[in-house]
Amino acid sequence: MTFNEVRKDYLLDRWVVIATERGRRPTDFAKKERKKAKKGVCPLCPGNEHMTPPAVLVYLKSGKGIRKAEDEKSFRHKNWLIRCIPNLYPAFAPPKGKISKMRIMKSSDLAVAVGHHEVLVESPVHDGHPADAKISQLVHVINAYTDRLRELSAKPYVKYVSIFRNHGLEAGASLSHAHSQIIATPFIPKIVEEELKVSRKFWTKNEKCVFCNILEKELNGPRLILENSGFVVFAPWASIHPLEFWIFPKRHEATLLGMSQTEVKTFAETLKACFNGLKRLLNDPPYNSGFHLAINKDASKHYHWHLEVYPKLAIWAGFEKSTGMYINTVTPEAAAESLRETIAS
Repeated sequence: MTFNEVRKDYLLDRWVVIATERGRRPTDFAKKERKKAKKGVCPLCPGNEHMTPPAVLVYLKSGKGIRKAEDEKSFRHKNWLIRCIPNLYPAFAPPKGKISKMRIMKSSDLAVAVGHHEVLVESPVHDGHPADAKISQLVHVINAYTDRLRELSAKPYVKYVSIFRNHGLEAGASLSHAHSQIIATPFIPKIVEEELKVSRKFWTKNEKCVFCNILEKELNGPRLILENSGFVVFAPWASIHPLEFWIFPKRHEATLLGMSQTEVKTFAETLKACFNGLKRLLNDPPYNSGFHLAINKDASKHYHWHLEVYPKLAIWAGFEKSTGMYINTVTPEAAAESLRETIAS
């Protein structure tokens, strides 16, 4: 008789049941049709710039390169490659006065939601998602991420910058136009804070990055999906989502800001390969993805930025929500094998 496995996360105090006994094949999650957002006028498409707030960053064609600009109150740039705009319904909003006069923490259990919430329109092409976009356009997207990360992380009231994307209606994307979101917060979120704490402890004891240590183990293991000159993609040991995968740079960096343009291009190629493989394998499934990074210079030695991708294939029910323990019905090894073969085909 064989038993299901209970696996502990690399760093987090989190356990996952890998249900080998009732395990499913990755292709079992492929559906003939996916829910789509209602058709209508898309505020993110070219020609509808007046429907959004003024862009805080615009990439415009300029000869063989690009020119960076901003919109003004009543003026909107046209013929853009990238637009980054304030979210109409922000979760976090900039302070109206000098932050020194404002206390973010009102009490031990109450804080003011000071920060920023932006939408980065990834392409003038409505369906220009990473699975189908040109590498050159994905390079613009990554460079825009770093531009906004650099700008927002320099603000005195910002302690963390979350860069993430929701793809598909089931994953929370109310607009189908290719876009990411950026939220700057006055505190470090719990998961990243725990990663920072554990990685700092590991560095103090071993003088080595715990993430680099994880990469060494996964490079020659059954969960490896893709490796190229600059990046490693693998299914994590204790994946909480079916078909979950992580993308790590080989070079140790705590944040995206240290990437060279060669690395940016390689990262763009990696993104396209992985998302295109996921799309072909599961008929364009909904997913969420988010960067884990550290903007505090003190974390540069022990933290390692990476992108985590969570296909939205299962529904968390009573057990998961009431215990914080998750059940994954696709083993990470099976997920890696299927993605690896699809990407290579």
